[in-house]
Amino acid sequence: MSKRSGSGTSQERSPKKKRGLISADQSRLDLYFSNPTNGHPGREGTDRKKEPQLRLAKPGEGPHNTEIIDVDLDEDASPTVASGSPAPACRPSSPRRTLKVNVPEIVVSDIEYSSLTTDSLTFRSETPQLQAGHAVPYSFLAHALSELSSTRSRISILNILTNAIRVIIECHSPSLLPAIYLLSNTLSPPYSSVELGLGPSVISKAIQHVSGLSSAALKRLYTSTGDVGDVAFQAKSKVRTLVPHPSLTAPVVYSTLLQISKCAGQGAAAKKQGLVERLLVSAKGEEVRYLVRTLSQNLRVGAVRTSIFIALARAMVLVKPSSALYSSEHCIDPTRLKRANIDKKNKKASTAKDTVNEAFKAAEGLIRRVYAQHPSYDDIINALLESGLEGLSAKVPLTVGIPLHPTLGSPARSLSEVYKLLNGREFTAEYKYDGQRAQIHASKLVDDTVNVHIFSRHLEDMTTKASLEYPDIIALVEVFFSTRPELRSFIMDSEVVAINPQNGSLKTFQELSYRARKDVLIKDVEVQVGVFAFDLMFLDGEILLSRPLRERRALLHLNFAPRTPQEQSVARFDHVASCESNSGKENVEEFWEKAIESRCEGLMIKVLDNEGQPDVSVPTRKKPLPATYEPDKRTTAWLKLKKDYVDGLGDSLDLIPIGAWHGNGRKAAWWSPILLGVWDTESGRVVAVCKCMSGFSDQFYKEFTERYRLHEQPSVCSDRPAWACDMGGYRPDVYFKPQEVWEIRGADITISPTSVAALGLANPSRGLSLRFPRFIKVREDKSVMQASTPQFLADLWKKQDDRGFEDVDDGLIDVDPSDDVAESEEESDDCNSKGLR
Repeated sequence: MSKRSGSGTSQERSPKKKRGLISADQSRLDLYFSNPTNGHPGREGTDRKKEPQLRLAKPGEGPHNTEIIDVDLDEDASPTVASGSPAPACRPSSPRRTLKVNVPEIVVSDIEYSSLTTDSLTFRSETPQLQAGHAVPYSFLAHALSELSSTRSRISILNILTNAIRVIIECHSPSLLPAIYLLSNTLSPPYSSVELGLGPSVISKAIQHVSGLSSAALKRLYTSTGDVGDVAFQAKSKVRTLVPHPSLTAPVVYSTLLQISKCAGQGAAAKKQGLVERLLVSAKGEEVRYLVRTLSQNLRVGAVRTSIFIALARAMVLVKPSSALYSSEHCIDPTRLKRANIDKKNKKASTAKDTVNEAFKAAEGLIRRVYAQHPSYDDIINALLESGLEGLSAKVPLTVGIPLHPTLGSPARSLSEVYKLLNGREFTAEYKYDGQRAQIHASKLVDDTVNVHIFSRHLEDMTTKASLEYPDIIALVEVFFSTRPELRSFIMDSEVVAINPQNGSLKTFQELSYRARKDVLIKDVEVQVGVFAFDLMFLDGEILLSRPLRERRALLHLNFAPRTPQEQSVARFDHVASCESNSGKENVEEFWEKAIESRCEGLMIKVLDNEGQPDVSVPTRKKPLPATYEPDKRTTAWLKLKKDYVDGLGDSLDLIPIGAWHGNGRKAAWWSPILLGVWDTESGRVVAVCKCMSGFSDQFYKEFTERYRLHEQPSVCSDRPAWACDMGGYRPDVYFKPQEVWEIRGADITISPTSVAALGLANPSRGLSLRFPRFIKVREDKSVMQASTPQFLADLWKKQDDRGFEDVDDGLIDVDPSDDVAESEEESDDCNSKGLR
């Protein structure tokens, strides 16, 4: 299921067919740093006067003799004068104007921190550069980010993060929450609508204003560095100030980012620029580089969410406990930790080391489980600092109004495979509707008012004032409470589907996408919807996650009866259509056919009951199939059987467009083929997997090319690698910012000499690729970090029938973009009559 795909409507302008016609000096900052008047709105036709630069006195000049110089006069063109303005006084012939003043000598140097790459078991957390009880300097975070960006080793990344978090906790624990947000390059929980909202022009103007460099000088820097953070670092390195500004701290940087996100209305851009300039003026050394990368939301380090969870858990185990944590069974006795260090150096098996590793594993699992049910760094960090790991589950429980990550299903290729995988377990087969997944939270307040939140699959709140999408579902929930006074609260998992209001028949997702998405009023609702509930995770104060599906489903049916309101302003409600396995294989097969005829995507197969206690004396490689609700997990206890899976590849993939080549023949005006990638959760970057040129309509090609114009959309399209993606052996003509997710199907998965996706998981020296990939639809319900992973790709490869290691792609899918024959062969496959899906 997915949201609607975006579409552009502006007049078509296509990229050039031949790359040679495009200037090699152009970059994605052609517009980013192109306007010479960006520094001062309203000063058209004039360059800003250069800010003075402070040079420290040379030896022998005396400690108080300081020279003020102009910035880079030799780099910039002479300013022009607007018509009607008085002519400026002539500059001296010397390129440097000097003025002697008496000010204390200012020592400009970066604080040097010890390396954080040391093994976390032997790392000494004492950091003399930090003052205990004082906010952690942002320079320390910049140091950690610098070390993270210099390695791709997962072990090193975990050591750096663990050691950094440990230092922060011991030095100034209130700095931990801002630091976690800055390390993860986020501002708020995923369900909160806090967005930085900084455009490239605001950042470029701020850099110009602070550095005194012209747009041409900044463009030259970008041409040589290729990174906006590096541009800011070099530009700021030439600037000194008369009066030292207060050093930046992690809490100050984070709070300033929140201030930027709240700027709205008239003059918001100027306010944002002022806040950015304030940060840049105070930033020193590496702080500048990572501050600007943070502002650009392109941190370029491998600190993904999973790595941060692991590091946070290990730091909480290793940190010297405060009085509040001494009783925690998760913390390690310092003497035992010392013993583990000694044994590690001697490379001996150690009971102490095993104890530490077990504590690590338990703490990591705890934090992951808690976050899956309650994805809020704010609540988790505060609970950890207050009560340690011991009290985390109690202080941060599943809560109405805060979404939990949904359970996800694994693919199956046929009903016979379903019966084989479940091996006699009783299951229910449910319609897999072609709609939008919706997690409904509702509670009755003290004054009997009803509080309702509806969350999408990726936890977006669809009931805020700015994005109210389903007022008719809110009206339905209010009916639940008005007809059942004893009902107090619930969390329900469901699918929202467009329906025919006359007979209740199902419509496609395409028709659901016609609904307005923001500030929808009930009177304006034109597309009627039905809510089809399939799970209940919370009811009247009781968490139901640990109960088997059979019990959860019984409570759902008992407490929420189907409703067909007479008013079109209220959504319909029903339970998902289902068929039990004990009714026989023939009935299940008939139910499958009925699902396809009813415009459903297929079936969801779900285990109803938990298994008994396994016989531990009998070794087995089979994973347990729990009937419990498993947040943030893709489980084989839920199997999805889609009509597209029955033939060919057993599952579609959710891939990310990251590049393209110039089209040929009929497609010369468009980007084609398009390079797609998977999301590597360990490295925190996209890895290229295949090219795709099938399944696109002409309209889609036009709108996609419109969204990614090489020189007119520099923030999303570049002729050089501007984003942290692993391209393997692919060399596209243009590179795209990873920001979309597409559903893609293919014939099968092959070992490829070009792709490095899943490198080492199927073949020690080659990656995996998708043969004959075909575009299905845009997945607007998924973020980039929810795209398919290399491990998922490898799992699909292993499931293919008669798979051998000799089945190598040999580059067959890597179509030469200059080959018109390849393009024309694909034309017959294009669904040109199909619009956007």
